[in-house]
Amino acid sequence: MAKPLRVAGEVDGWCTRCRLLLNHRIVSMKSGKPHQVECLTCRSTHLWRPKPPGEKVASESPRSTERRAGAPQAGSRTTRVSAAARLEETWAKATLGRDPRDFKAYSVAGNFDEGDLVRHKKFGDGVVTRIIDAKKIEVLFRDEPKTLAQGTT
Repeated sequence: MAKPLRVAGEVDGWCTRCRLLLNHRIVSMKSGKPHQVECLTCRSTHLWRPKPPGEKVASESPRSTERRAGAPQAGSRTTRVSAAARLEETWAKATLGRDPRDFKAYSVAGNFDEGDLVRHKKFGDGVVTRIIDAKKIEVLFRDEPKTLAQGTT
């Protein structure tokens, strides 16, 4: 039998930052359900979501199943998955066959050029895809592109 949910207890939920179904600590409750939770992995606090975006919690109405019969809509899970697959494929091509010593440790004080390989402490290995301006670069990591600072002291 499952333990009753309570504040300071733990519950599984969708983490909006990690983008994974993970264990969370309950911060507040509303109507007997978790309301606000803290991810035990990344420590972010957000509203509790029992399922990933796009998955239904309750039974679906006939209208929603009719809408799904056609092609994937913009922002649908299928579209997001294929976009994520394309990003990872691009990242893999950029880093394929490169020596691990080719990666430069990322620092906001460093200056980077397009095509440089960077190793970030939090995001991992990435490749500089474009120079936005003298102080900003876009880096493609395995999961997603990030805008990072450069050349600051």
